[in-house]
Amino acid sequence: MQNMQSLMRQVQKIQKKMAELQQELAKKTVEASVGGGMVTAVVNGRQELVSIKIDPEVVNPEDIEMLQDLIVAAVNEAIRRSQEMVEQEMAKVTGGLKIPGMF
Repeated sequence: MQNMQSLMRQVQKIQKKMAELQQELAKKTVEASVGGGMVTAVVNGRQELVSIKIDPEVVNPEDIEMLQDLIVAAVNEAIRRSQEMVEQEMAKVTGGLKIPGMF
């Protein structure tokens, strides 16, 4: 019975740390640039797009598809980096233990 109580306390500590981590991750951002810096996307730890910057030189009405492709590539790379950041931060809290349904 005492082992169960100890386990429950540990679980509660991890839950608290994870809730704090979620708040911290919402404030952290990662950035990804593509096309030699022509398009830059910034994503937070919740995988939300925070901002996007487009160099005016890449805006060509004759080639909108290229701009669209650059935007998609920048956003996807920023999301991938954000996911890596979350995994690294989660590993600190869980000691590398993969907990299903968390992030």
